[in-house]
Amino acid sequence: MKDITVNELKERLDKGEKFVFIDVREEYEYEDDNLEAQNIPLGELPDKLDELEAHKDEEIIIHCRSGARSGNAKNFLASKGFSNVRNVLGGILAYRALEEEEN
Repeated sequence: MKDITVNELKERLDKGEKFVFIDVREEYEYEDDNLEAQNIPLGELPDKLDELEAHKDEEIIIHCRSGARSGNAKNFLASKGFSNVRNVLGGILAYRALEEEEN
């Protein structure tokens, strides 16, 4: 389960590729700035496993603010049998920095 860079994520989002995309930040963080991923705060992830079960063998990309919480989420989902979970390295901070560089 190789992690994903913000460059790769941006390219895939720009192309409109479909994948399961989860933001594990808290709701207030998500409301301030988001990439239109499904918001499931890290603390709620264990309670949302039933909702994600249908995606167990699909690619799931998870991000947070800097990559730490999403790394924990990736490890948790992997421990529950999810086979293709990827963490966005650097999180939304790195994603927004990349966007600024490009502008």
